[in-house]
Amino acid sequence: MAKFQNLFTGAMFIISTLLVHAMGDIAWEDGSATFYGDMKGGETMKGACGYGDLFQQGYGLETAALSTALFNNGLTCGACFEIMCVNDPQWCIPNAGTITITATNFCPPNYDPHFYPWCNPPRKHFDLAMPMFVKLAQSKAGIIPVKYRRVSCIKRGGVRFELKGNPNWITATVLNVGGAGDVKALRIKGPNSDWRPMSRNWGQVWQVGGGNLVGQSLSFQVTTSDGKTIVLDNVAPGNWQFGQTYEGRGNF
Repeated sequence: MAKFQNLFTGAMFIISTLLVHAMGDIAWEDGSATFYGDMKGGETMKGACGYGDLFQQGYGLETAALSTALFNNGLTCGACFEIMCVNDPQWCIPNAGTITITATNFCPPNYDPHFYPWCNPPRKHFDLAMPMFVKLAQSKAGIIPVKYRRVSCIKRGGVRFELKGNPNWITATVLNVGGAGDVKALRIKGPNSDWRPMSRNWGQVWQVGGGNLVGQSLSFQVTTSDGKTIVLDNVAPGNWQFGQTYEGRGNF
């Protein structure tokens, strides 16, 4: 009996070990990376996620534009990825470790045969700021093979909301989201109104009819792609203004 138990325990240990390794293999996926700009970062990438000036919004250079396969029509905006250079001893920096970036833009496909197709489907590709790229590989490489995986976003301070629009139409760009990082649902309310769902305009820009929200303090309910929800009360005061950014007292 003891011998059988020992064999059973040993078999379970082997199975558990194989499962752990299998899960580890699944966690990391194959992709590629290039860079844009110079060591000062060049022109800050902006646009497809709606974040605007990445330095002003606190994202800095730890960002990337994603290829079509990763961008997912903007649903991935705000997600964080860990990336490492692999399988290229000529250009990968030895023992470089990994970098972590936030998805902030789209790297569009280019089907002109005279240009590089790195961002064309089905490639999984990251276009990095040069200072991030050279942490992994020599700049002369141009393009490198990488492994990547989704990781939790670590952000300082609370979730932020940039408000734009007019009295009849309000947009809120959701910024500095921790945890999963990518928002899948957003609700808004004032002290004299019920929770109202906002619809995605593009990237992480959400919209709702102004109604009676102008002149009221605004609260938000944010749900990320992993299903977690946070309620941020009275984020914007009653005298909030269009074109301003307001920070909630909490994050994921």
